[in-house]
Amino acid sequence: MMKSMALSLFAIAGMALLATSAAHAGDQDFTLVNKTGVEIHSLQVAPHSSDDWGEDILGKDTLADGDSLEINFGAHDTAHHWDLRIEDEKGNALTWENLDLTKIEEVVLHYKAGKAWADLK
Repeated sequence: MMKSMALSLFAIAGMALLATSAAHAGDQDFTLVNKTGVEIHSLQVAPHSSDDWGEDILGKDTLADGDSLEINFGAHDTAHHWDLRIEDEKGNALTWENLDLTKIEEVVLHYKAGKAWADLK
């Protein structure tokens, strides 16, 4: 009886630890939706406090107009506010700054008549 109770407590403690790790691992995860009317050839996301954009998330891939992409963060990514930069085939770039990704689940990018905006959900 004691042994099964100890195992049950150990299992509950383990599940609580996993839940805590999962909550911290992806607090900034979001879905990016491209509604810009153009294919995105480069995508970078960097902490708002950083001066470096870092690597292109898409690599050799592109994100077609109308497509979406799940962007996942690791446990080491602790910043709340992030900047987002996209670039088209010709090298034209747009940025969105200071996005609190801990409160945003979806970013829908738009571009029309020379104006860019994002719907944040």
